[in-house]
Amino acid sequence: MISQQLLSVHTRGHGSMHDLTGEVDRLVASSGVQIGIANIANLGSTAGIGIIEFEPGLQKDLPEALDRLFPPSREYGHEQTWHDGNGHSHLQATLLGQSVTVPVKYGRLQLGTWQQIILLECDIHPRDRKIAVTVIGEK
Repeated sequence: MISQQLLSVHTRGHGSMHDLTGEVDRLVASSGVQIGIANIANLGSTAGIGIIEFEPGLQKDLPEALDRLFPPSREYGHEQTWHDGNGHSHLQATLLGQSVTVPVKYGRLQLGTWQQIILLECDIHPRDRKIAVTVIGEK
């Protein structure tokens, strides 16, 4: 059995983090899949999907760490081509990754106590993001 649905998330711009866990778990439950996997994928190149403890310290730490690795003020090849100010956004999102896959058992996501599925906006502007949630498994 395969189910796929889209989530919509409006972000506040660079560094905003959104907890998707509850919505994804609801989609898994409604899919009817009892055992399998759920893939959560951002449909865009300047935001990333990850698993982290969704708490205020890490909501600050992760974007700051990515800014240290790929600072907004540098000139990247992307900037030289497009001059849109978000070359670092593409690199940050690529490093974080565009998707995660989580096991499903008894119709629920199998995550540890302190694991939440997050979307991290790396772009410099607020965006309306689409996230594909694909659930594959057996009833």
